[in-house]
Amino acid sequence: MTTAIRQRSVAAFVAAFCFATLASAGMGKPATVPKYITAAVADPARPQADRDRDADRKPADCITFAGLKPGQRVADIIPGCGYFTRIFSGVVGPKGQVFAVAPPKRPDAPPDRPEPAAAVNAIAADPHYKNVTVSVVKVAELKLPENLDMVWTSQNYHDVHNVKDLDVGTFNKAVFASLKPGGTYIVIDHAADKGAESNVTSTLHRIDPEVVKSEVTAAGFEFVGSSDVIANSADDHKVAVFEKGLHDKTDRFLLKFRKPKK
Repeated sequence: MTTAIRQRSVAAFVAAFCFATLASAGMGKPATVPKYITAAVADPARPQADRDRDADRKPADCITFAGLKPGQRVADIIPGCGYFTRIFSGVVGPKGQVFAVAPPKRPDAPPDRPEPAAAVNAIAADPHYKNVTVSVVKVAELKLPENLDMVWTSQNYHDVHNVKDLDVGTFNKAVFASLKPGGTYIVIDHAADKGAESNVTSTLHRIDPEVVKSEVTAAGFEFVGSSDVIANSADDHKVAVFEKGLHDKTDRFLLKFRKPKK
């Protein structure tokens, strides 16, 4: 082999390696969405209000990056109205399980405010979503089913910091304990500036993704990678996420962690 050919071979190998590395970190070409995820997102049983949000929330791309598959067991922590819960049900199918883990109603909540689990309880009561189970657990006392393939929380991690008497390390260790070796932990949240003050979790309801990485890896997780599929450079991180015009349009990060296999 001539020197020139050898150099081109080495260059090709390095390029392929770099692309594979970037792709594994969510920075390469987006992965093809599997048919079972496409079908779950397109399910006509989903409410139109949820379907109208898909263009901004990009559930198919997010779940593809996460790697959820049919037959798996996934916990959806603080699922809200069940936007992802319904889709997870379709993805994992009849041989899989979805655990919607909602907090109890706060003692100081207005009397007419619905229970946080009300929406997902309605989903679980629908025969179409018979693989969904709901549990009501205080976030500060998080306990999840064992032997899970994935734990997912979307736009809630920052609020974990706002719960009185909650230790974030203990929260993440509870997630770690619930996963089988090789299991995945997904965190989606509203981005804050790098190095932002810690109170940004309550003032703007944002969090620095580097803080999340540090806290989650401290619990024993390996950082797998990130995706910018729901990033938005037009959001300058300076205002609260509830400001008019920002709903589903904040700059959000998507982080993937893994429990070591050994």
